[in-house]
Amino acid sequence: MWTIYHNPRCSKSRQTLQLLQENNIEPEIVLYLETPPDAAALKAILGKLGIAPRDLLRKGEDAYKELNLKDTNHSDDDLIDAMVSHPKLIERPIVVKGDKAVLGRPPENVLELI
Repeated sequence: MWTIYHNPRCSKSRQTLQLLQENNIEPEIVLYLETPPDAAALKAILGKLGIAPRDLLRKGEDAYKELNLKDTNHSDDDLIDAMVSHPKLIERPIVVKGDKAVLGRPPENVLELI
């Protein structure tokens, strides 16, 4: 089962979805800005990506500055809670296949899962 955490307004997200479809993969599309993952789901995604919560943050977003997420005193749980509450903070797109996941930046990263 393939899943893409997708933002159709993002060119990298669209390119990643197109690359999957060109390889005959029709993933479940999760519009994560409309239906953000909860904390448990986000922790599972981070585990599949093999990265820390801080590595999934979009540092250019207003919420990053407003919540002072640059401060390294924030725990992993604090960062996860911030991403759940402000899904724009989640780097995109994320493609999940089974127990593995990749960030589609660049979109060709998804080829690792195919």
